[in-house]
Amino acid sequence: MKLGVLFSGGKDSVFACCRAMEKEDVRCLITIISENEDTYMFHTQNIGLAELVASAIGIDMLKWRTQGVEEMELEDMRDAIIEARRLYAIDGIVTGAIESVYQSSRIQRICSELDLWCFNPLWQIDQLDYLRMLIARGFRVIVTGVFAYPLDESFLGAEIDDGMIAKLEGLQRRYGISPSGEGGELETLVLDGPIFRRRLEVLRAARLFSGNRGRYVIESARLVDKPGHPN
Repeated sequence: MKLGVLFSGGKDSVFACCRAMEKEDVRCLITIISENEDTYMFHTQNIGLAELVASAIGIDMLKWRTQGVEEMELEDMRDAIIEARRLYAIDGIVTGAIESVYQSSRIQRICSELDLWCFNPLWQIDQLDYLRMLIARGFRVIVTGVFAYPLDESFLGAEIDDGMIAKLEGLQRRYGISPSGEGGELETLVLDGPIFRRRLEVLRAARLFSGNRGRYVIESARLVDKPGHPN
């Protein structure tokens, strides 16, 4: 089956893409670029780097812009999916949704209207097991945004490893946060992984933190060849 992946370059969309590639034909990555940083539907932090991640993986990307107005942004996503179907003859859409009924129900409705399969390979996955699986399978993921107490500046730019997972597990028990950031607590960027032909290298970035919110703004990055891996 030919599929398009709703794609941000963050861990959930990248891993969902990886899962889809195991059994299906991923023809394109669909990236929605929202002008509204507070959109409920779309990843916004460092979204400009999604194209670099797509190049690292080696799959075509379709970029689509939206003003990010609630509900109206769904029409923009619908138009993007229609265009992806026209260009790549896709039969379905892949999402990285884990627990967000708000997002998944809206995407499912659009797919149903367009007679497309909606594949959610991460739906209801145990979040801590999921983070451990990312590491075990060789994905390198950094935190690019934190948006909830008690996540602090130390997370910004840090790579998700066993130590961070242990810390997130403790914060889940004490504060009830979603360790994968499914509740909007954090955002991520994937630098490398088993489906990457090349890896990302961050050259310059700034940490901006105030109150309970912080962003790791990547100002410059490049693709680096992986030894023994064809580009």
